Amino acid sequence: MIKSTIVTGIIILGCLVACKKGDFLDKTATSDLTERSVFSDSTRTMQFLTGIYADIGFSFNPFRFGGAGLEAACDEAEGPASASASAYIQWAGASVNASSVTGDAWGVCYANIRRVNLFLQHAPQSPITPALKITALAEARFLRAWYYFNLLKHYGGVPLIGDTIYSADAPITVKRNTFEECVNYIVGECDAITPLLPASQFTVNFGRITSGACMALKARVLLYAASPLFNGEQVATSEPLRSLTGYPVADPQRWRLAADAAKAVIDLNRYKLNEDNTTAPGYGFYKLFTLRKNDEYILQEMRAANRELEGMWLPPSRGAGDGSNPYLELAEAFPMRNGKPITDPTSGYDPANPYHNRDPRFDYTIIRNESMIWRNNGPKQPVYTYTGEPQDGIYAGTLTGFYINKMLQEDIVPNNFGQTQRCYPLIRYAGILLDYAEALNEIDGPVPAVYNAVQAIRKRAGLQPYELTAGLNKEQMRSAIQNERRIELAFEEQRFWDVRRWKIAERTDNKPMHGQEVTKNGAVYSYKTIEVRPHVFRPAMYLWPLPQGELSKSPELIQNTGW
Repeated sequence: MIKSTIVTGIIILGCLVACKKGDFLDKTATSDLTERSVFSDSTRTMQFLTGIYADIGFSFNPFRFGGAGLEAACDEAEGPASASASAYIQWAGASVNASSVTGDAWGVCYANIRRVNLFLQHAPQSPITPALKITALAEARFLRAWYYFNLLKHYGGVPLIGDTIYSADAPITVKRNTFEECVNYIVGECDAITPLLPASQFTVNFGRITSGACMALKARVLLYAASPLFNGEQVATSEPLRSLTGYPVADPQRWRLAADAAKAVIDLNRYKLNEDNTTAPGYGFYKLFTLRKNDEYILQEMRAANRELEGMWLPPSRGAGDGSNPYLELAEAFPMRNGKPITDPTSGYDPANPYHNRDPRFDYTIIRNESMIWRNNGPKQPVYTYTGEPQDGIYAGTLTGFYINKMLQEDIVPNNFGQTQRCYPLIRYAGILLDYAEALNEIDGPVPAVYNAVQAIRKRAGLQPYELTAGLNKEQMRSAIQNERRIELAFEEQRFWDVRRWKIAERTDNKPMHGQEVTKNGAVYSYKTIEVRPHVFRPAMYLWPLPQGELSKSPELIQNTGW
């Protein structure tokens, strides 16, 4: 895997960071000389800050869980063949526990929070220019808030350690702050630093935090805070866990706060959907993910030139095939080109020709039988996933009958040529539009602004017509928005968290997942639904367990319900 980079691709200065990744607030003694050597030099000071960016996309990372990512821990995809102890299989089968759960969320986030605190302590004395010092300190505070948000969505309320830098001999005795305190802290930081950051970043600074990213993070945090799992419907039924894992009392006005925050991002008029339905229907959706710079990404993880996703997600005949495979459930969530679900008898869906005339995002997200994909010896050629096909066929190369095509650049073949300038989208404008539509629908119902936000995304997707059915009620619009999020944001680290914050995972992730077996008889294909893996979900899994090792080191920590 190519190491994540930011701006100039400077490698994280591990020897200067003063902590390891792995355990909560791991403490490695850092000599005064080392700290002086870093922060007495302007270049090294900024390199230190750059290093804190390096993990910004760790939770999004498709290589997480051994190449499965969070998509294989929910109802999006089947992970690559793996031993039963694989992290994604533990989540899919509900065998995960506090001793076996991966501690990357806890360790990575707190390691970087500690780095931020080191930076905030020493950077004011660094010889960087006053103007740069203001923005650099604001960037660091954003990164700290971002890592706290990642902790929040994994665990609920977590210890807020302020500016504390734990020394090597300090005992670790920390308590979890309430969910509300954590939300207020992150939102307060975003409000405080937004005026200190530039509206845009250019040249060598491209990829660093902007004021729009701060506003978008605030909107996303408030969306989570308003969602059922955290807004009075948490799994915990008694204190103190009830307050640690959400608001004890539901308040629908929290949706108003989320809607207003998302609308503030929209009203900046800095961001727009990457739309191009002239080159091909939905082409702008495809092209977006191949562009290093675009007007839709609000927060992204910068990457060096690479073909890493092509090397994992494309079929074996293209030199890859060791990544996750989409489930049939996701494939069937995509509507027809006319915007109607395939379950609608008037949609035109033909089970004997299931891929014909579908939402253009389908083919830009999923590789299916006869998808036209570049090969190493020339132009696009079909991928065959039917039974008996020795490379790409089901049971040979794919476990579900599908491969992932999302974010891949069509002219890159991993075993031959090409690299992309792709960045990983962490927050993009389409997501903000959907955040706004969801929150506004929950508080005001399906008013015109809700329709407009969703329809803008459907229009960019190349649907004809792209308009939603008129006269939807709140529940119908909620379902429409949830499905739109599912297909628009597939494989972008959204679905795993969405079904949890909506508190619907007991329905979506507690049943068998399926694939599609394609059989070829002469020139005719037939399609059969097959069971791939039974998924099991229990209520405790709405939040992650705190790693058992952290509970052992800090007895004042309280474990989440059910673990």
